[in-house]
Amino acid sequence: LMERKTRVKINRKEVMLAKLRKSCSCTPKKLKNFVMDFLPVLRWLPKYQCKEYIWGDVMSGLVIGIILVPQAIAYSLLAGLKPIYSLYTSFFANIIYFLMGTSRHVSVGIFSLISLMVGQVVDRELLLAGFDLNDDAPPALGDGSLQNDSQSNTTAFNLTIAGMNAECGKECYAIGIATALTFVAGVYQVLMGIFRLGFVSMYLSESVLDGFATGASLTILTAQVKYLIGIKIPRSQGHGMLLITWINILRNISQANLCDVITSAICIVVLVTAKELGDRYKHKLKFPLPTELVVIVVATLVSHYGKLNEVYASSVSGAIPTGFIPPKVPHFNLMLRVAVDALPLAIVSFVFTVSLSEMCAKKYAYTIRANQEMFAVGFCNIIPSFFHSFATSAALAKTLVKTSTGCQTQVSGVISAMVVLLVLLFLAPLFYSLQKCVLACIIIVSLRGALRKFRDVPARYHVNKVDTLVWVVTMTASALVSTEIGLLVGIVFSMLCIIVRTQRPRTALLGQIQDTSFYEDDLEYENLSSVPKVKIFRFEAPLYYANRNYFLKSLYRLTNLDPNLEAARRKKYEKKEKQHLKKGDHTTANGLGIGETTLQLVPKQIDFQALVVDCSSISFLDTTGVNTLKEILKDYKDLNISVLLACCNPSVIDSLQRGGYFGKDFGSMQEMLFYSIHNAVQFAKDQK
Repeated sequence: LMERKTRVKINRKEVMLAKLRKSCSCTPKKLKNFVMDFLPVLRWLPKYQCKEYIWGDVMSGLVIGIILVPQAIAYSLLAGLKPIYSLYTSFFANIIYFLMGTSRHVSVGIFSLISLMVGQVVDRELLLAGFDLNDDAPPALGDGSLQNDSQSNTTAFNLTIAGMNAECGKECYAIGIATALTFVAGVYQVLMGIFRLGFVSMYLSESVLDGFATGASLTILTAQVKYLIGIKIPRSQGHGMLLITWINILRNISQANLCDVITSAICIVVLVTAKELGDRYKHKLKFPLPTELVVIVVATLVSHYGKLNEVYASSVSGAIPTGFIPPKVPHFNLMLRVAVDALPLAIVSFVFTVSLSEMCAKKYAYTIRANQEMFAVGFCNIIPSFFHSFATSAALAKTLVKTSTGCQTQVSGVISAMVVLLVLLFLAPLFYSLQKCVLACIIIVSLRGALRKFRDVPARYHVNKVDTLVWVVTMTASALVSTEIGLLVGIVFSMLCIIVRTQRPRTALLGQIQDTSFYEDDLEYENLSSVPKVKIFRFEAPLYYANRNYFLKSLYRLTNLDPNLEAARRKKYEKKEKQHLKKGDHTTANGLGIGETTLQLVPKQIDFQALVVDCSSISFLDTTGVNTLKEILKDYKDLNISVLLACCNPSVIDSLQRGGYFGKDFGSMQEMLFYSIHNAVQFAKDQK
């Protein structure tokens, strides 16, 4: 016999007070540990092995910096902001994550999905404020400084929007919205870290994230088509943006700019070819080919000396100023307008960062602290928001490049930030003549990984049909409705799938594997022998209020006996017998004698005397589940059929004891509960 250990009662009040005293105490050692934990760079940087690490960090930092510059300029199209703000974002994110991050390899900066989510909020608020969303207006030539931002929207006027009472143009208001959104998202992430709410990421399954990324990639692709072919259509807003944009594209296809079309075709061919060659020969290359940078440099030179903007009206990036703008506090009233939008942004940013950090840590055998990662990405949003930057996250493509080029620590992030700083201080104005269609090509080619998920659908379907359905629903909602709604739909739908699977789980009658003490599903395996007079029922889910009825229906169907109907039939039959006996008729309604009547009371379909319930897959019971087992215990007992439970875990046993299943004194517990199916079967056979 197995006996449960006696539980030691814990005074929760004393434990809580002890933890509170410990957390509120402040000693020099504790203060030092707090600072070291908050800034992990203080732990690993003094131990930095310069001779071993420096070459890999410098090489990967330079490569990522070279990739980062064209991507930063390109992703500004997604965010609906000027390229200079993307460069600010890339610079500050790398510096802050170097100080606070726990992953050695992840690359934090601008990310296409995050830029898209920021851009959708910016566009919506610009539209509500009465600005024209057409971003193809002639750029301001000015003196190269950002003090003339209001000229980018042909009219500058006094605004009193969301409490902003100042002369503010389109670009000024756009970056105000973006910084407010970024600040609130960062605050959410820090609060999630303080209250240890990292478990929220568990509700974003791989299927939901992949579907969200693929659906958002279709939206990004659609948003870039107008730049590819050089047509001027309004930026669509709200639900159904993808369909509306394609309708506008098809209506205006005749206005396509031939110069942009030819440039786009050449750039896509060059970029795709270089990417495919790089993937094929990556084991021979010491570092990836800087194709994006080469394309941007060549395209800028061709556009500048060919005067493509003046001669062919090709849309160009325009003036990108140098230097830094004085920091500015994000406007509080704008924060209130975007507080709801910041929540999905914060969750997606955190989930992508932590998942990539865990992937790298597992691959290179070190550990990360998920809670510290939340603080790191939170402050990568909060601090840069004062410096005209927008939301950031870890990016898969750049992280993979970083690991493949010999990155050892986050020193490589500082090197990348220095490359961006060089562009910010000196090289930014050189990109004035860069065509927007070239930036669109870079964005579209960078989506190859997400769009290739469509090729994995058959394999995904073969592995798990439900996960495939979650992927399709999330992808469709993200593409056809909106990214935020798509993410919410994906989470809700995946949770509904789990609920449905527990509501209608697998059920089975078990048979004995010959000459063994093991039992398995009679429908799944051959050559199983049934146990005489014993039925063994397995229910593969927790038993709770939502699946109670399914449990009973499955049990009655598989055992071919509903005890309630049988009891009612017997009562009805006994009532008829009593009526015949009162009349003095010694024969029943069926013409049988009284002696034969007793046989008739036992139905022919009852071919078992004991029911064994395999509880190995029942992880927990709620009150309804306990009452359900008590109900079948009573109902079958009325038919002289014993109910035996096998393979219950301690949690289920405790629930049964608290629910009174074994009686008040638990005296009959040893005759009702067994630690294996075979023990229960042997007990049933030994019963008279």
